Amino acid sequence: MASSLSIFLFINIIIVFSVFPALPHGVKLPFRPKDVLPLLPRHVSWPILNSLHSAVDLLPTFVGAASDFSSNQTLEWKGACFYNNTAWMEFHNKTGSEFGGGTLHIKVSNAHSWTCMDLYVFATPYRVTWDYYFLSREHTFDFKEWTGKAEFEYVKHKGVSIFLMHAGMLGTLQALWDVFPLFTNTGWGENSNLGFLEKHMGASFVQRPQPWVTNISVDDIHSGDFLAISKIRGRWGGFETLEKWVSGSYAGHTAVCLKDSEGKLWVGESGHENEKGEDIIAILPWEEWWDFELNKDDSNPQIALLPLHPEIRAKFNETAAWEYARSMDGKPYGYHNMIFSWIDTIDENYPPPLDAHLVASVMTVWNQIQPAYAANMWNEALNKRLGSQNLSLPEVLVEIEKRGSSFDELLTIPEQDDWLYNDGKSTSCVAFILEMYKEAGLFDSFASSIQVTEFTIKDAYMLNFFENNSSRLPKWCNDEDNVKLPFCQIRGKYRMELPGYNSMEPYAHMNERCPSLPPKYFRPQNC
Repeated sequence: MASSLSIFLFINIIIVFSVFPALPHGVKLPFRPKDVLPLLPRHVSWPILNSLHSAVDLLPTFVGAASDFSSNQTLEWKGACFYNNTAWMEFHNKTGSEFGGGTLHIKVSNAHSWTCMDLYVFATPYRVTWDYYFLSREHTFDFKEWTGKAEFEYVKHKGVSIFLMHAGMLGTLQALWDVFPLFTNTGWGENSNLGFLEKHMGASFVQRPQPWVTNISVDDIHSGDFLAISKIRGRWGGFETLEKWVSGSYAGHTAVCLKDSEGKLWVGESGHENEKGEDIIAILPWEEWWDFELNKDDSNPQIALLPLHPEIRAKFNETAAWEYARSMDGKPYGYHNMIFSWIDTIDENYPPPLDAHLVASVMTVWNQIQPAYAANMWNEALNKRLGSQNLSLPEVLVEIEKRGSSFDELLTIPEQDDWLYNDGKSTSCVAFILEMYKEAGLFDSFASSIQVTEFTIKDAYMLNFFENNSSRLPKWCNDEDNVKLPFCQIRGKYRMELPGYNSMEPYAHMNERCPSLPPKYFRPQNC
């Protein structure tokens, strides 16, 4: 436990460095204030650390690829600790293997303090590893053997990708501490999710007057009415928070209402967890679905009902909608194409420091840890974009380079609604609803030129399909709230926001080339 004197000295150091930030040229600080934060009592250090680092600091930044030294190309960049850095590859065959190995040379200098360090991740399509440096000198990292000809050729032509953890060792550990509560089913977790969305998206969470559950009359709910759901704690709350951040959506899950010929209300949902713990597409009686959301869903969901506009409802072909829903009932959730609805452009869909290089590296890690999971999530979808079959992720990355293209370009190729995966058509929660809308005739003449698997949840609630006259909303809609929303929030402590709600007419090739960068998530017309 640090003494009161150490706290006093630390505060004075901060004041001195704040008032006199500039030192004579060439004079190096012995340390930075945040380098010694761990030495202080937790109640002093952690609030300061929390202001310096966040969950986003878990994302490394791609600084470049280290190439063969014989090509006279060296990589240069500025690090978080060392401001002057160079790297190059030297190939060798110390083991006498067919393709040998290589040594990555990294020369670091001009550190901003004596106590800092830089943490790096190194990646090829076949491996991901890491190292850290705190001494100004030339460091080496040895790859004893390449896994085979493919990795050897790839590194020869493309080099080893280098990623910098800008927050360093301490900041990365603190960022992990910030990420952990996002997924906890606690009040701490809920507040962490709300804080993340407020900080990184500019969202606001204003408490609604009680009661926080609406006394609904199912007679006022119709086929095609849209349910937007925002989960804010627990496992799904954490995943949804990150999904919202990258896509700009203010909801993380969706479902759709359907009435049968006898007037009974049902809910169609892609992402329903069955008795085996599998996420599937399910058609559930309203009473069962609503009871779960009220009494069993521990993610504290905020739920809004978005009624269709009368003119749109008149076009909605219930028979076709039911036929589509029944054809999908029991099928797996659309994991195959989940990430591809978000990535439309080469560099304008990745919140910094996320980029396509990092996506490829994350995929490589998962490919090594859980190959079956990785194959389900993206391998088959990447093969479809290449027009290939059964290529592994490393083989996909190598094949892209052979064709003179790049991984970031491959990710932008639009998903096609008629693609069949090994377990059938693949639809995420929102793609399932929009495909139903498509089958029910709501996209009119644009239906053949719209791929609904390219839509995010935000893209869906921005469609001008919904009621725009508040006087036609059900009497129980927002009845106890002094703020009248343009939709009906039926559950939740916090007032839901849906920026851009009900504002966009459908058009050909909609949402196939749209940027989505926080915090404004600006999109040009007809993207």
